[in-house]
Amino acid sequence: MATAKVTDAAAARAAGMDPDRLDALVDHLDRTYVQSGKLPHMQMLVSRDEVPLLSVSRGQARATGEPLQADALFRIASMTKPVTSVAFMRLVEQGKVALDDPVTDVLPEFADLRVGADGTGRMTRPMRMIDLLRHTSGLTYGLQRQTPIDARYRELGLDEFQQKRSSDEFIAALASLPLEFSPGERWNYGVSTDVLGVIVERLSGQDLETHFRQNIFDPLGMKDSFFTLPEDRTDRLTDAWGLGEDGLRLRDRGAASSWRRKLRFRSGGGGLISSTADYHRFARMLLRGGELDGARLLQPETVAQMRTNHLPGGGDLASMSQAMFSEADYAGVGFGLGFAMTLANQQFYWGGVFSTYFFIDPVERLIGLFMTQHLPSSTYPVRAELRAGIGAAIVTRRGQR
Repeated sequence: MATAKVTDAAAARAAGMDPDRLDALVDHLDRTYVQSGKLPHMQMLVSRDEVPLLSVSRGQARATGEPLQADALFRIASMTKPVTSVAFMRLVEQGKVALDDPVTDVLPEFADLRVGADGTGRMTRPMRMIDLLRHTSGLTYGLQRQTPIDARYRELGLDEFQQKRSSDEFIAALASLPLEFSPGERWNYGVSTDVLGVIVERLSGQDLETHFRQNIFDPLGMKDSFFTLPEDRTDRLTDAWGLGEDGLRLRDRGAASSWRRKLRFRSGGGGLISSTADYHRFARMLLRGGELDGARLLQPETVAQMRTNHLPGGGDLASMSQAMFSEADYAGVGFGLGFAMTLANQQFYWGGVFSTYFFIDPVERLIGLFMTQHLPSSTYPVRAELRAGIGAAIVTRRGQR
């Protein structure tokens, strides 16, 4: 039986969207994933021209059965990466760093990096800042489970969101390992954005939490985004589940979460907690070309540059990638400065390992957000279904009015 209508029908029609198709999408995702027990819960927000057309919560926030609330907090993991990328591009605009600068200008620890599993290869050119933004640095993730190098990452715990190391110790550990390939030669999803976060810290003289708060979160009114869960928000952080042999298995209890620990290292690649409302404000800033409610973080030209494909030679991930992330189809997918982007329609997007996800369509002026807490994120095709369902609900294309 269909669920109750959740779309603001008048707002959807005024925005050129079909409210019935949006309701059908919510119903499909709810029945297929939440009611079936595949996902513990979902929170979904769709806006056009920055006007929310639907905002819905389904399922249980905790293993003890409490329903998911609108103000729930989520471990957004790799959705931290776009925030770190924005912070870095602000420093580019301020003239403190350039995209083509060698990484060793800020991280001299990387001066003697080698290439290949045996550590005997040499880089054909220096690692540059742009390589960190677009994941062509040669760095990797242990979770890739493909090479002896990423096995060493696992042994050293270099993928962990909550490092026991300091930022300097993290960089020193990375510097002791070889790169998968010489920078610029291939694309590989890895700790590049964590390294970028350390660069932001060194250039700004601030830890990443302070820098984000002063330069991004406070200006945008993002009051529920942070690296360490505050005590007064403990009841709002959901539990997190993983796929087990018998279905969902509790992985991290919100009320006693490890994300409450005092941190030595703030992961620019995966450490943030946030809310759907907060991340919608961040996405609106990007859709508007770097400004929201009078607070300008970036110039429009910079945002346009970030959502443009920067893979060498204009290639796509199908031709350049040596590793997997949660999108199944690499054909026609490029990578900008902090986001993946679809070459055909200019949509840019990213997600996190707990299956959180957002996309922005700058042509159709659409934002889609999907929050849940289930890993791994590659288990179900929710992201593709979300994009397709929202696209199918478009009645009036931009430029046709």
